[in-house]
Amino acid sequence: MIVDCAIYRDGRRTEGPDDLSDALDLCRLQDDAFVWIGLYEPTENEFDRVTQEFGLHPLAVEDALKAHQRPKLEVYDDSLFMVLKPVGYEPKSDIVSSGEVMVFIGDSFVVTVRHGEEAPLGAVRQRLEHEPEMIRHGPTAVLYTVADAVVDHYVEVAGELSTDLEELETEVFSPTGGGSRHTASRIYAFKRQILEFRRASGPLAQPLSRLAGTGMFGARVPFVHEKAQPFFRDVSDHLTRVNESVEGLDRLVSDVLSAHLAQMSVRQNDDMRKISAWAAMAAVPTMVAGIYGMNFDHMPELDWMWSYPLLIAGMAALEVLLYRLFKSRGWL
Repeated sequence: MIVDCAIYRDGRRTEGPDDLSDALDLCRLQDDAFVWIGLYEPTENEFDRVTQEFGLHPLAVEDALKAHQRPKLEVYDDSLFMVLKPVGYEPKSDIVSSGEVMVFIGDSFVVTVRHGEEAPLGAVRQRLEHEPEMIRHGPTAVLYTVADAVVDHYVEVAGELSTDLEELETEVFSPTGGGSRHTASRIYAFKRQILEFRRASGPLAQPLSRLAGTGMFGARVPFVHEKAQPFFRDVSDHLTRVNESVEGLDRLVSDVLSAHLAQMSVRQNDDMRKISAWAAMAAVPTMVAGIYGMNFDHMPELDWMWSYPLLIAGMAALEVLLYRLFKSRGWL
């Protein structure tokens, strides 16, 4: 469905023809005007009209309709197509969710397609409409602002993940918390969320590098104003810091999981030593009782008056000796 459609002239939102073709023709007659159409999860029939009016490439249209794309930048004859994956994070459930934003820019037009709930397009449009100097630069300003908003939110999510990881570390290395049987599953689930984040932020580095003019051969991307390259370089720098931070979080989570498994192994070894020590102490009276429980006729100790007290005292002495031995070695 079409969420919003507007013509921007000289940095201001203006009223224009309802017909998309007439609106585009009007914008092309003026150097400082462009039309911006925003769609949310459009159907094929809904998108056909936009495709025909703006001459969008069929491969890009297919990607925009089906979604589930990696971040990328494609240059076609009549338009530029970019895919971004904004992310959101719910700290209570430790779940990273992602959406998709597709941006088409061309001669005097911008088409944005949103999939999912994690897309900041409404805030981007409001921001630009309150900054006429920015939106006066045309479709390039829209593409830059969308990319900037997505990457800025990456920074926020990375910070929240870092905070939650610190809490998880505290739990793992606490005297009692690390022994929970659910801790390993929580760590693994957290690692899966970081992987989901990396799928969104990692592939975006190359498209931003191209927009910044630092990609292959440093060639300028069509439909993007040359003076916008420093702004895209700034966004690219922010994304690089985010990717480095997320990569560090991923390594740290792996280390925390290894430390937790090592702790569990040490605890199991301690438990086995305690069990073995108690079993050895129980074996002494069991052995003595087993010997004197045999039905032999010639056992002289059975006729002694003090045999029973002596056996009990001997077993008690052996038990004390074994207890002190195991205690000194840290088995008990």
